[in-house]
Amino acid sequence: MEITELLHRVGEGDRAALDAVIPLVYEELKKLASARLRREAGARPLETTALVHEAYLKLAGGKHPAYENRSHFYGVASRLMRQILVDGARARAARKRDFGREVCLTEIPDLGRQPDNVLLRMEDALEKLNRTDPVKVRLIEMRYFGGMTAEEAAQALSMSVHVVRKDLRLAQAWLRKEMAG
Repeated sequence: MEITELLHRVGEGDRAALDAVIPLVYEELKKLASARLRREAGARPLETTALVHEAYLKLAGGKHPAYENRSHFYGVASRLMRQILVDGARARAARKRDFGREVCLTEIPDLGRQPDNVLLRMEDALEKLNRTDPVKVRLIEMRYFGGMTAEEAAQALSMSVHVVRKDLRLAQAWLRKEMAG
């Protein structure tokens, strides 16, 4: 059975279709997860697998949109991976703020260089951008959290590749400026 057909059935609530499609897209999901983790602090196989499995659990437990195609599905999976990483970064940041325990200064590396710190600042910036231009946020998610090409993002969002590239450049410039300030 074709992946796109299975994804349509998943969108209609068919749990068996989700179970059938995951083995077909598993390797691509691992590539997406590995690309994302490499940008964070270096992907290790166990972390990549754990991120894919966590994304699957969220997919299995949630409602599904009507997937238009494989690229749309990968875009949704990319967004879930972003949410999982941000939630993890928030949890680690909350533990660092735990004043109930004594912390040795050598336990805390340079906080300005912490990937969690950068990830949380990026999340705040993306939330701000989402209020004015949600399409640019989706493009950032697809490209940087999902490793999708401009062509794949264009297909998933039914946009021209030229417009995707232009909007992605604008979003990147805005994000760099926002995170620098």
